[in-house]
Amino acid sequence: MSRLAQTHGLTDVQREILSTVRDFVDKEIIPVATGLEHRDEYPQDIVDGLRELGLFGLMIPEEYGGLGESLLTYALCVEEIARGWMSVSGIINTHFIVAYMLKQHGTQEQKDHFLPRMAAGDIRGAFSMSEPALGSDVSAISSKAVKDGEEYVLNGQKMWLTNGGTSSLVAVLVRSDEGHPEGTAPHKSMTTFLVEKEPGFGEVRPGLTIPGKIDKMGYKGVDTTELIMDGLRIPANRVLGGVTGRGFYQMMDGVEVGRVNVAARGCGVAQRAFELGVQYAQQRHTFGKQIARHQAIQFKLAEMATKVEAAHAMMVNAARKKDSGERNDLEAGMAKYLASEYCKEVVEDAFRIHGGYGFSKEYEIERLYREAPMLLIGEGTAEIQKMIIGRRLLEEYRFQG
Repeated sequence: MSRLAQTHGLTDVQREILSTVRDFVDKEIIPVATGLEHRDEYPQDIVDGLRELGLFGLMIPEEYGGLGESLLTYALCVEEIARGWMSVSGIINTHFIVAYMLKQHGTQEQKDHFLPRMAAGDIRGAFSMSEPALGSDVSAISSKAVKDGEEYVLNGQKMWLTNGGTSSLVAVLVRSDEGHPEGTAPHKSMTTFLVEKEPGFGEVRPGLTIPGKIDKMGYKGVDTTELIMDGLRIPANRVLGGVTGRGFYQMMDGVEVGRVNVAARGCGVAQRAFELGVQYAQQRHTFGKQIARHQAIQFKLAEMATKVEAAHAMMVNAARKKDSGERNDLEAGMAKYLASEYCKEVVEDAFRIHGGYGFSKEYEIERLYREAPMLLIGEGTAEIQKMIIGRRLLEEYRFQG
């Protein structure tokens, strides 16, 4: 067990779960991750193993067949998985966010229908907010749902859908003006639809097309796709929560816990980068001694380890805040911002320690160097996090003049 990033106050059950996940990562993920990533190959055997461990139902209540664990437990598991290969943690994350949104906002019928099969891993979840021209401005969503009898007809194009091909349930956020008069604030006229589909690419149900995988710099293996709706008909009982106009708030609740997840991923990748850097520094010799014995490298290792510790502590704090039932958007924003920025810096320092070999695909750090940038934009850019943090601080420290 690493000396860094320890979490105090865990139960015996939490420690056992984390030990099991860490063993799985060391034996089943790290040895094959780089090869799979270079081939951009979906890690089916790894996903099957996570399913057997019960991780697809980790936070789903026991009454629906899950393990009923906390966000903290989940985040610490994600940290371990991302340490092995960040793409695998992305496969789990999108599934978890949809399950969380169902648990928090779904009707009883929706919970009974979806959660047991999601806990078993028979249904894999994905969620979709972004659009080709959208960026960070969620209020500018143009995809639309129009009521037609007992159904809604959805049209529009969505973008950056993680698990777009392999998922069988997608939570899709669209504009729905029905019941919301002209002039209603954009965020009050959005609805989340639960869209069931067949896994795969092409037309996966009438009116719904998943064109194919988007080729990316990193974050490979996991399928990132577009989603095109052209006359997609969805029954009214697949409106999340049964009421239109609440989609923005439902999605933001899901993204809030997703930011804790991204922070956990940043912690995991940074830990792995530190492990690779400190290991290589003791193997490589220059001027008659290990480069780890040079003061310049020791300073770099000290900074890297401190950043790993700080990011981990903020991530744990954000998860515990959410588990307590308190509002945690400030803590989640801070954790996501710090962990992703520190992850980038720790990975780059490990890359520098490797020297020219860090540029070689034979070395694992090359993969991490391409993966870390995704965390800077996933679940909201650094600039969005700063806006959230700044607004919340002004609420907390309002000047009484």
